[in-house]
Amino acid sequence: MDRSLPVDRETGWKILAGFAVAGIVLYVVASQFGLDEVVDTLAGADLRWLAVGCLSTTVCLVLWGKAWHVVLRVAGIDVPFRKLVGTYFAATFANYVTPLGQAGGEPFIAYVLSRDTEASYEESLASVVTADLLNLLPFFSFSAIGLSVLLAQSSLPGAAQSLAWGLLAMAVGVPVLVGLAWRYRERVRGGVLRLVRPVTRITSRLSVDGVARRIDELYESFGRIAQDRRALVVAVVFAYAGWVFFALPLYFAGKTLAVPGIDPLLVLFVVPASTLAGLTPSPGGTGGVELALVALLVALTPVSNAVALSIALVYRVMSYWFALVVGGLAAVGVVARS
Repeated sequence: MDRSLPVDRETGWKILAGFAVAGIVLYVVASQFGLDEVVDTLAGADLRWLAVGCLSTTVCLVLWGKAWHVVLRVAGIDVPFRKLVGTYFAATFANYVTPLGQAGGEPFIAYVLSRDTEASYEESLASVVTADLLNLLPFFSFSAIGLSVLLAQSSLPGAAQSLAWGLLAMAVGVPVLVGLAWRYRERVRGGVLRLVRPVTRITSRLSVDGVARRIDELYESFGRIAQDRRALVVAVVFAYAGWVFFALPLYFAGKTLAVPGIDPLLVLFVVPASTLAGLTPSPGGTGGVELALVALLVALTPVSNAVALSIALVYRVMSYWFALVVGGLAAVGVVARS
C-alpha cells in the first residue's frame, strides 16, 4: 500500500508555480509601497520576538492536535498523542501547500491520518471535518469580539467592510449549511449518488454502491462523535486556546518590528478577517493573506502601507512559513515510519 503523501509531480509543479506567482505579486506590491522602506523596517527586526511568534504557532498546532485527539478517541480511534502530534503537523503541511487548502484540505489531512493510524479514511475524514467545525466556533467568536470592540471605538473603515460582512455571512451560513446537511442527510446522500452515477459509466474506479457505503460510514462516524457532548466540550476548549495562539503572532509581529498600535484585541478581528483571503488560489493563500492584512492594518492602525506589509510578512513567517517547514519535516518522518 502506498503510504506517501498524495502529491504527484504535476501537483508539485503547480504548487511551486503558485508560490512563484504569489512571490512576484508580493514583490510588485512591495515596490509600489516603497521597497526600501520595507527592507529598512525588516532590517530592524528583533529576532527574540520572532522566536516567540514561532513558539506561539507551535503551541497553537499542538492544541489543535489535542482537540483532534479528543475527537478521534470519541470515534473509537486510539492513537498516542505524541504520535498524533507528528501526524497533525504533517497533515498541516499537506493542507498549507495545497491551493485553496483552507477550503478543501480535509481530504488530504484525512489521507495522512488514515495512512499513519489504524483509522479508516471515512473515520479520519469525519474526525477532521468535526475538528474543523469546532475550530470555526472560536473563529467566529474572536472575530465578533474584535469587531464589537472596533465598532464601539469608532466606525469600521470602508476597506474592512467587505471582510466584516464576509465574516458575518460565514458565521450565519456555515452553521446553517452544516445543520441542513445533517437534517436532510438522506437527500444529500441521494443527490451525491445521482451526481456519481454518470461518472461510474465512464470509469471503473467508482461504483454507486461503493460511494453509498462510504457516505453511510461517514455519517455513522459523525453520529458517534456527536453523541459524546462532554468530549466535544473539551475539544472546543482546546480549539479556543489554539485560536488564541494562532492570532497572537500578529501582535508579536508588531513587537518584532517595534511598531506600536497593534492591540491584542485588534488581532482577534484582523486575523480571522485576513484568513478569508486564504481562499485565494495559491498555496496557503500566499499573496492574498498578506494583501488583506495590509488593507486591514492600514485601515485600522496608524501605519503606512510599507510598514503594514512588513508586519504582514513577519506574521506570515511566524504563522505560515515556520509551520510549513516544521510540518514538512514531520511529513518526512511520517513517510519514513510508515
